Amino acid sequence: MRKKLICLLVAGSLPGFAMADATSDQIKALQAQLNALQKEVKQLRSEVASKPKAAAAATAAPAPAVVAAPVDISSPDYGKAQATLTNDQVDTMKQQIANQQLKVDSLVDAANTGPIAGLSVTGYIDPTYMYNRAQSSSSFLFANHESSYNYFNSTFGDLYLDIKKTFGVGPMAPSAEITLMPNRGNGITLLQNEHGNIGNNILNTAVVNVPITAETTLVAGLIPSFGGYEVQQSNQMLTLTHNLLYDFSDPGSYIGIGANYTKGDWAWKFFLGNEQYRTYGATTQIGTNALGDPITTSNKIPTFTARVDYTWSSALDVGGSFNIGRQTLPASAATDANGNPIPISYGVGGNSPSAGGTFFFGEADLAYTLADVQYNAELDYGQQQNAAFNGGQAQWYGLSLLAHRKFSLPVVGRMGVTARYDVLVDSKNGGGGGGIALNSNGMDTANGFGIGADCLANSKANGGLGFECKGATRQDVSLDLLFYPTQQITVKVEYRHDWANKQVFLKNDGSYGKSNDLLATQFIYSF
Repeated sequence: MRKKLICLLVAGSLPGFAMADATSDQIKALQAQLNALQKEVKQLRSEVASKPKAAAAATAAPAPAVVAAPVDISSPDYGKAQATLTNDQVDTMKQQIANQQLKVDSLVDAANTGPIAGLSVTGYIDPTYMYNRAQSSSSFLFANHESSYNYFNSTFGDLYLDIKKTFGVGPMAPSAEITLMPNRGNGITLLQNEHGNIGNNILNTAVVNVPITAETTLVAGLIPSFGGYEVQQSNQMLTLTHNLLYDFSDPGSYIGIGANYTKGDWAWKFFLGNEQYRTYGATTQIGTNALGDPITTSNKIPTFTARVDYTWSSALDVGGSFNIGRQTLPASAATDANGNPIPISYGVGGNSPSAGGTFFFGEADLAYTLADVQYNAELDYGQQQNAAFNGGQAQWYGLSLLAHRKFSLPVVGRMGVTARYDVLVDSKNGGGGGGIALNSNGMDTANGFGIGADCLANSKANGGLGFECKGATRQDVSLDLLFYPTQQITVKVEYRHDWANKQVFLKNDGSYGKSNDLLATQFIYSF
């Protein structure tokens, strides 16, 4: 019986493993089975080697044959009889085990060097339902093409794909990683060509990592910025909407080359690239020649950004980043009543003295995570020359605080609760700069930035353009409930209240207010 069991185990296991996918778990299980069989064969070979001695003793002193009484199936001795194998049977088992070892080696080779070795595809979908009080709108958001970036319509309601390929094994193996967001990511809302036009592509990020030493890695491609504690991915966020600093203060994305360096508890990142969001060096028209052809200037100054993180303990990480470069300002060419060209104007309000301005941004952040508790904090400061509404220096600073706790309830199961507070001050010279995009009236009526509607009306009534008005200070509070019915599924429910000290929120009836409310829910399925 033991002989038959072993033979059946070997013969029966081979087809199943031959057709299985070359995964590490299958390879480990197959290797463990092979080791057990090899150990069994060694034991059986030793038993076979002792058989001639027993046979010789039986020839020298033949004894009457004794037929063993059958053992009852219910007896504790049932199945414990010593198994015996012939040399031919042992050789057959050795051949079967050798074939199985060959299959294991093939699977290991395919897993390490095959065309799909080191390839992973992960991501999520997160259809979202949003109610917006100021707009008096209520609808589902999912994969809807939207070229504007608003706090109530940013990187959620999307499809996210992360495709990564590692070339080899170990810490020195290079890798390439591409993330796609077909209708909501950087390519569809932010990435611009040399003329400031959005390309509407599905590319979100694309990064190549090439380790140089055990501590230093070369990085090249399209990367997200280093600023802040918050990430883009919905399935890693503890709230449904992003904080004010992520949306409007922190830099966006960069194309260029850099390096990552780690040493002990310290981690450094350095990157040199185009100004944020630009896929090509910006070109601005500064005039025309005698034939009416454009005379242009280009932003030839690259942007340098860096980040440092210090792992204070297993629960606390403290970090910060900075960014310095030159940002291109919007420009407009016009003609007078006679069709003659007039000087090109720069900046949001057309009052900036040049086509660009020095950009500086710095922030510090921390993350404290212990068991089911998480706390985050971020402090920002930024300035941009000539970028404010009235043509002066834009300046902004802000704070974001987040607290989160997970717990379980008897009926609901695993869930969490998150509270977040943000404040972003952008009042100097009418506001603007960074990620705050004002219109020609000095207002962002969807997101609540810029000068107030009443101040603008008073200024225009007196022959002005609103350049004497101050920009708005923005705040918000977000409260979220999170549910985790499975490892793949997360459900979020969020109430968010936003307010400003100016009349900057445009309502659906055409009037302006100082506040807005959102109520939203989100279903996330990660894969």
